[in-house]
Amino acid sequence: MLLFILSVLIVVLDQVSKLAAIRHLKGNVPYVIIENFFQLNYVENFGAAFGILQHKKILFIIITSLVVICISLFLIRNQHALNRFMKVALGMLLGGAIGNLIDRIRLGYVVDFISVKLINKYDFPVFNVADVFIVVGTVLIVILVSFDRYEA
Repeated sequence: MLLFILSVLIVVLDQVSKLAAIRHLKGNVPYVIIENFFQLNYVENFGAAFGILQHKKILFIIITSLVVICISLFLIRNQHALNRFMKVALGMLLGGAIGNLIDRIRLGYVVDFISVKLINKYDFPVFNVADVFIVVGTVLIVILVSFDRYEA
């Protein structure tokens, strides 16, 4: 199924980017790309989104594993009933979840490295490639379900 290939590509992109962050950013000062807006900054996140629930590794592994299993089963069972956009959105969510799950199992934390400052004042929490796909996939799912546009 092409959708699972999308998820695998997201996992590979996420893991390669995190490996680069570990090799080039860990222990170094942040790499500024656009002053007061965008930089690469190595962070070990032992919590969830925005750093909440610090050091709950087992809880995150269990919840994420259940999410991955449920999304996979849902996609397999409903592949013909879902339109292309919903399949892509679920594939993005699945790939991002697996990317962060790999970190939690392998390292005990998630590697984050993308740092954005909004309107020169608010430091948005540091995130990673998997987080981008989780957020974009989730927003697409909400939009598609809200407007009843998820079926083939």
